[in-house]
Amino acid sequence: MTHASTSMTYEFTARTDKGRVRSNNEDAVAVDRDAQVAILADGMGGYNAGEVASGMATTFIRTEMARWLAQAGASPQSTDVRRALEICVENANHAILGASLSNPQYAGMGTTLVVAVFHGSRLILGHIGDSRCYRLRDGALQQITRDHSWLQEQVDAGLLTPQQAALSSNRNLVTRALGVEPNVLMEVNEFQVAPHDLFLLCSDGLTDMVSDSDLAEMVRAPMPLEEKATLLIDTANANGGRDNVSVLLVQAAAGGKKRGLMSRLLGAS
Repeated sequence: MTHASTSMTYEFTARTDKGRVRSNNEDAVAVDRDAQVAILADGMGGYNAGEVASGMATTFIRTEMARWLAQAGASPQSTDVRRALEICVENANHAILGASLSNPQYAGMGTTLVVAVFHGSRLILGHIGDSRCYRLRDGALQQITRDHSWLQEQVDAGLLTPQQAALSSNRNLVTRALGVEPNVLMEVNEFQVAPHDLFLLCSDGLTDMVSDSDLAEMVRAPMPLEEKATLLIDTANANGGRDNVSVLLVQAAAGGKKRGLMSRLLGAS
């Protein structure tokens, strides 16, 4: 069976900032450009343990996914990539929970997670908690993750309107986190990537400070990814910067297969 797929190249930019109010940064971001993996985590827990949880999550998942993808050969099936991602996240969950149980200063730590694995022209996207992924396509910005939060559950159940939810003081209560219980339920979705798609992974330090319409306007702006990431963070800070803020931008473009080993060795472009 021949499987025709558009070859894609991906450009990654990641930035994290402690914001205007917090004394330390409990967010973490990680990218492996060769493996085409992007990870963002927003940690929680006393005594700055949140940064331990988010740091463990991003480092562990990046390392393990990159190792698996390197060993999987030229074109593993999406289902295999998805299973590998689930196993990596399970292992990270146990590692964080183990650290929190064996170190009193880390007790109760945990983290949200959003992890994107770009596999040819497919995106395998996993998330836990209220860190988000948005996709800009044809000028329209759409949130493609659903928050695992108390607030979102109230909205889904029809108990709150989105307008009421926006004003609620309970907006940061997550109903799922990594590293808190022996088993974690990660939501995994798969998307077809179109040329020119732009993906934004972010912590709630961005979305709590910047409206969706402002977000869309900035993400659409014709500027390099680095500048776009800076603009998003600067805007969150200008609006109050009440939390750590992290953004990870991934730009898809058609064409350009990965160069073969021989051409890399020969330094051919």
